[in-house]
Amino acid sequence: MYDMAAITTWIEFAVRWVHVITAIAWIGSSFYFIALDLGLHRDRNLQSGADGEEWQVHGGGFYHVQKYLVAPSQMPDDLIWFKWESYSTWLSGFALLILVYYLGAEFYLVDPRIADLATWQAIGISLASLVFGWIAYDQICKSKFGNDNTRLMIVLYVILVGMAYFYTSVFSGRAALLHLGAFTASIMSANVFFIIMPNQRIVVADLKAGRTPDAKYGKIAKQRSTHNNYLTLPVIFLMLSNHYPLAFASEMNWLIAALVFLMGVTIRHYFNSVHARQGNPTWTWLATALLFIAIIWLSTAPMFRAEEPQQASGAALRFAQADGFGRVQDIVTGRCSMCHAADPGWEGLLWAPKGIRLETEYQIASAAKQIYLQAGITNAMPPANLSHMEPTERAEIVAWFNAANK
Repeated sequence: MYDMAAITTWIEFAVRWVHVITAIAWIGSSFYFIALDLGLHRDRNLQSGADGEEWQVHGGGFYHVQKYLVAPSQMPDDLIWFKWESYSTWLSGFALLILVYYLGAEFYLVDPRIADLATWQAIGISLASLVFGWIAYDQICKSKFGNDNTRLMIVLYVILVGMAYFYTSVFSGRAALLHLGAFTASIMSANVFFIIMPNQRIVVADLKAGRTPDAKYGKIAKQRSTHNNYLTLPVIFLMLSNHYPLAFASEMNWLIAALVFLMGVTIRHYFNSVHARQGNPTWTWLATALLFIAIIWLSTAPMFRAEEPQQASGAALRFAQADGFGRVQDIVTGRCSMCHAADPGWEGLLWAPKGIRLETEYQIASAAKQIYLQAGITNAMPPANLSHMEPTERAEIVAWFNAANK
């Protein structure tokens, strides 16, 4: 009895699961090696010629780790390359972008109140922006301007803020922050694929050929790895933001994203300093807290919203015109709208769950798939069936959704 809505939802769930698993692997290895590199003891005269060493304990055993600035005198046969964590994270993330935002562009990507784009236009902008992000970033890094790391980081931040404003000017709030995360993550993964791994292969090839590797390749790779280190936490925030309307539905969502990138810097600066034994900069705690307080204020203070149409249009029109919609509208209004409202009537709720309001024809028709999945074929909504939705009412929702998809 699984129809396409259920099947695509399970496929999306499976891909999201893979994406989270691979992201954990990539972020975990990235954080570990950044901490390892910063924490190495470089004040020891090591007979091996290594640049530094560190002793670690984990899992009931002791590990003796040494880092060679360029490479050891003899290349080991069992060299492990950390690359597929990054590649798999990007590939699964892009697959999720297709499943949710490209195939569901009419509902999740395009918001006519922001920019009345055709589906193909929105998808084209999405793809072009990801390609543009890497090319612009890479060219700046490779130019003389990129020789100064501090200056480079400032310019990168300006580009990210500019892209935040751009995305919120063309896409729905939810899609805008997600795309900013994809834009940043694409740069990070491309750093691994186009810069870090090729540079390491050059070093390995030189060693096998008996040549002395040029240290510049390691320096370039470390610069890109450092950028990835500071961008990781904001990317995680942006990827989670689609679950929290206070982050993506505010008119100040682009500014919220800008402050999140600064939080990423303050948080990572603290840990990097501690790992490098360069002090305990607790001022970063206060800076991070103040930035987060500013984000909270920005998410609630303005509360400006573009006027939403009352009548269904575009993709939602098909569901509004389907047989049984009038009855479904009555069911949703009676069973769901006390919570999914601009001013929820349920005690303890200040905002509609997930930012989904179900008070007008437009809102109900636009949320057709969610209503079908959450209240039609499953009993997820209303939670604990607090509003006493009857089995016959759930059957009417299923019949209406199927009628719209004939």
